Amino acid sequence: QVRLVESGGGLVQAGGSLRLSCAASGSILSIRNMGWYRQAPGNQRELVATITRVGTTEYADSVKGRFTISRDNAKNTVSLQMNSLKPEDTAVYYCNAERFILQTKYEYWGQGTQVTVSS
Repeated sequence: QVRLVESGGGLVQAGGSLRLSCAASGSILSIRNMGWYRQAPGNQRELVATITRVGTTEYADSVKGRFTISRDNAKNTVSLQMNSLKPEDTAVYYCNAERFILQTKYEYWGQGTQVTVSS
């Protein structure tokens, strides 16, 4: 099992910045990919950014150039630096980890942290 605990959400004005962090514990050695997803009211959960164990990143088009995902394998953490925030970035942000055992993928989610951007 993998436990993910997020921190760093809050209320910020448009144009401001926030940094989200996620700490993983448990069976962490087999975690391959980590990432951040978000879900706004009435919307489906969507990918924000992911990062592989070797640092390859992927971003949603809506956040490219504004958000940066990073990972510290030694500390078992993944972070999301969010700059130039917009009201449409308002959502609950969830940390995600993918663990592979043989050919089977297991996914784990944090409890979510609220990010609210005021106009």
